[in-house]
Amino acid sequence: MTNVNATVPAPPKVPEATNASGRSAVSYKSILVNIDIDGPMVPIVKAAIDLARRHEAKLIGHCAADAPLIMAGPEGGALAAEAWRQMRDDIEKRFKEVHAEFDRLAAGEVKAEWRENLSSPTPAVVEASRSADLIVMAASKGAATGDSYRVADPAGVVLRAGRPVFVVGDKVERIWTEKVIVAWKDTREARRAVADAVPLIFGAEEVTVVSVNAEADQWIRDGLNDVVAFLAAHGIKAAPKLIEGPDEYIELFNFIDASNADLVVSGAYGHSRLREWVFGGVTRSLLDESRLNRFMSS
Repeated sequence: MTNVNATVPAPPKVPEATNASGRSAVSYKSILVNIDIDGPMVPIVKAAIDLARRHEAKLIGHCAADAPLIMAGPEGGALAAEAWRQMRDDIEKRFKEVHAEFDRLAAGEVKAEWRENLSSPTPAVVEASRSADLIVMAASKGAATGDSYRVADPAGVVLRAGRPVFVVGDKVERIWTEKVIVAWKDTREARRAVADAVPLIFGAEEVTVVSVNAEADQWIRDGLNDVVAFLAAHGIKAAPKLIEGPDEYIELFNFIDASNADLVVSGAYGHSRLREWVFGGVTRSLLDESRLNRFMSS
């Protein structure tokens, strides 16, 4: 297997307009952080506050959960209904506790608002995403399905929300974006992810656009050149990396491991089948890598 560096002509540097703070003029104005009702909430909220402060964005705290209906026969119907109501009352009490902790963490840090929803978490986040430029979530269980009544599924959100999703690494409280990898495939999802990530990676010290292919042909090189030129036009200096090898998963993750990157940007690939989400191999693998910060668009 051979690593092949694509040769890219140096495009003219086009400085991007910046605001008075020196930030990219293109920024996220509203960030929604999903908080799973059973937590842990402090790391994910602190990470979201860090992003919101950096972009001078409003932070929307969001928590959703519901209780499953209990199946019971005619004689146990009343008891089952009472147990269901009690579980929902407990959820609403927990909402108050999570809300108070969110307010405590955000106070004096960023402009913030709170939303809670007594419903299934994943569709609740999808619905709330219409008010945000970016969704921030945790994924302690990766792509595996957890308790759908109490845990929002990042893969389901990114494939349905129409917004980019920042999946924060486990126990991460501050977001670093000095060293960024763009996992590139010439697809709609990857193009969307690169464009959506511009405000986040503006100012990064090192951005590498990496593509893994069994054969390094000119068409693939041209695609890498175009992505690097696109980023340069937004004031982001990027380098191409073309890796020639038969196994996209192994080669990509070997490169990610060796790079010690702060963030991986990628498209999210999947489709719905019989009400369950079926994901591409790399998408699922990235979601399972809970040690990584991942930025995904679909």
